[in-house]
Amino acid sequence: MNSNLAWDDFRLIKAIADHDGLTGAANALGVNHSTVFRRLGQIEEQLGLPLFERRKTGYVATVAGTEMAALANRMDEDVTAFGLRLAGRDVAPSGEVRVTTTDTLYLNVLLPIFAAFRLAHPLIRLDIVVGNQTLNLSKRDADVAIRANDSPGETLVGRRLATLNWAIYGRAEDGLTPAEEADPKALFQRDWVALGDQLGYVKAARYVRERVAPERIALRSSAVLGMTEAVEQGLGIGPLPCFIADQRPGLVRLMPPDPEFSTGLWILTHPDIRHAPRVRAFMDFCGNELAKKRGLIEGMG
Repeated sequence: MNSNLAWDDFRLIKAIADHDGLTGAANALGVNHSTVFRRLGQIEEQLGLPLFERRKTGYVATVAGTEMAALANRMDEDVTAFGLRLAGRDVAPSGEVRVTTTDTLYLNVLLPIFAAFRLAHPLIRLDIVVGNQTLNLSKRDADVAIRANDSPGETLVGRRLATLNWAIYGRAEDGLTPAEEADPKALFQRDWVALGDQLGYVKAARYVRERVAPERIALRSSAVLGMTEAVEQGLGIGPLPCFIADQRPGLVRLMPPDPEFSTGLWILTHPDIRHAPRVRAFMDFCGNELAKKRGLIEGMG
């Protein structure tokens, strides 16, 4: 007995069972009666057992025929479900999305959005890679990046969500006066907190490096959050992202957001996976939620 069956064999048995005979099966399959008769004989010979009883009322499936027809029906349903999944319809997106972002965005903006996303898409798991290093989406180090960048690269696709603004802040209890109400030059006579060499490429780090005397820099930090804490503790004034500093009552803005510090905030992915249901669901949801926070990110409220 050779039981190596093809999908067409299952389709034929299902058609005969569904139509109780060869004529209806032939019409459903678009072949002639003799072809169905011949193929049924070949399949039964191949299996070494009958699949139908021939009666005056038609063809009645045996136990083996019933099982084969039922299996064919399940296979047909699986194929239909697969097609729907590829089309992104009727099947909830699932799987894992690996996201790279910075600690500042993760802790101050993104975590509540991620929590809401999980409620909306419980079948999608999140793997968050936090750091200031840029992971390579082209090499699949991550699926999605949410980062501040003025040049995201031509090989990636996504949305520019907002302008990530910075401004100069100081500790509120020190009674500092905003620069527009006083002499802006006086700010440069105060102690400053700055980013360390590890983040020397950041525009705010360049601004301090070019304008503040080295002896006025009281502390350097390799992390934006560390610099924020230092300003809040009164070690000096310094440039901070508005979305962090404006949420801290202990800080006061001393200058309006400065375009010299600004960068674009992007959500990005690789073109090869942009239409994957899990990636599309994540980017659409998070992109829309981040757009709602544009005022906070841009320092406008």
